[in-house]
Amino acid sequence: MPATAPGVAQPAIDVNLAAIFISLELSRSSWVITSVSPGKGEKMSKHSVHSGDVAGLLSHFTRLQAKAQARTGKSFPVIVIYEAGLDGFWIHRVLEQEGIESHVVDAASVLTSHRRRKAKTDRIDGEALLRTLLAYKRGEPRVCAAYCSARLSGLCRT
Repeated sequence: MPATAPGVAQPAIDVNLAAIFISLELSRSSWVITSVSPGKGEKMSKHSVHSGDVAGLLSHFTRLQAKAQARTGKSFPVIVIYEAGLDGFWIHRVLEQEGIESHVVDAASVLTSHRRRKAKTDRIDGEALLRTLLAYKRGEPRVCAAYCSARLSGLCRT
């Protein structure tokens, strides 16, 4: 009699998503959008828009929602995460005004591998940031330090 029963392997990402999860990598020239959507399994997709193209960003979010609805027959909210910095805070206010859940994180608080050195920059890549968002939404403690939404909208001064 075996000591342990064979189990079902857990996927790297929960495939029963209740939202479209998106990470943004913001730079001066372009914004890279990494997403994982319901009905698509574990597959992440990447897309980019010109820096500052809010209409293009929102249009891409709408396309992702339409594709997820076509695959599953349900509509899903969009949840976005990105690092504080160059454009982070004004984008947060724009997304919140559009009814999109937005999380701005301190890049230094997100766990990264110290083995893998990046040649040009130590910015977090979109997939790692997306995994951080998924862990945060699952309720895992101490995943990252997110900025207070009330503080970002000017409601608190601390």
